[in-house]
Amino acid sequence: MKAMILDRAGAPLRLADCTLPAPAAKQVLLKVRACGVCRTDLHVADGELDQAKLPLIPGHEIVGEVVAKGGLAQRFALGQRVGVPWLGHTCGRCRYCLSQRENLCEAPGFTGYTLDGGYAEYAVADQDYCFALPERYGDAEAAPLLCAGLIGYRALVAAGSAETLGIYGFGAAAHIIAQVAVWQGRRIFAFTKPGDSAGQDFARQLGAEWAGDSSQPPPRAMDAAILFAPVGALVPQALRHVAKGGTVVCAGIHMSEIPAFPYSILWGERSVRSVANLTRQDGEAFLAIAGQAPLKTHVRTFALADANQALAQLKNGQIQGAAVLIP
Repeated sequence: MKAMILDRAGAPLRLADCTLPAPAAKQVLLKVRACGVCRTDLHVADGELDQAKLPLIPGHEIVGEVVAKGGLAQRFALGQRVGVPWLGHTCGRCRYCLSQRENLCEAPGFTGYTLDGGYAEYAVADQDYCFALPERYGDAEAAPLLCAGLIGYRALVAAGSAETLGIYGFGAAAHIIAQVAVWQGRRIFAFTKPGDSAGQDFARQLGAEWAGDSSQPPPRAMDAAILFAPVGALVPQALRHVAKGGTVVCAGIHMSEIPAFPYSILWGERSVRSVANLTRQDGEAFLAIAGQAPLKTHVRTFALADANQALAQLKNGQIQGAAVLIP
């Protein structure tokens, strides 16, 4: 099979011929129909996440068709379309797994990071960590749901019942979760890089009541804010615009250093929290919403061999919505 390989941090991915993987007892072999290109893939490729299995096939937003199964894999039928997310394995025994916090597992496996992922024509995955996908989405449109949607949903839940929600960084996750929040009846304020008028227009098209750059104050104090942009300096900026009792949620897996800030902007029972990975319960809950809400994922597709181009455009802010590889 063809696959894009990361040999070392900072190196471009390499197109290679690889041996077709054989599914283990509880695994399924998938013919990859689509694989999203996520900002986490950039962090892995650049070495900002430094525990990657190398060489590595990246990619953790996999939409695939089951073409073979291990001897104990009975959950999905041959020919069925399934999705593979970031969380690829947990130990099931640590204190986090035993307290329904498997996203914090002490011995996890992550698709496209410690496990080979979906920048390939075929991939294997543990059946217990795959999801059935809503039929209303095409393959490319479904791919961003599997990380941008899932992690975004966990961040939205962490924001609580906020009526007015700020979203910093209007990329793949934000463009999905803004639609969910609007569907839930929330008011959305969107923040982009200074000068990104196209991103602000995009946010308004998806239901944002207000959109501006991250240096601007919103029209009113917000009940919560979600930071999808991996920029630590946005934490104190968001705190300054969150009402008493509000929450600032850091939704990325990696963020630049957070600068010092005065206690006065945290006081008033404001809080700052992170979101780590996902649970399978998050996945089932979000995909149920995706099957009901009128969500539209905006995607730009690339050939498998053009994965480096997709990553470069994502890094340079040239992707509106999500990038998706089609093997």
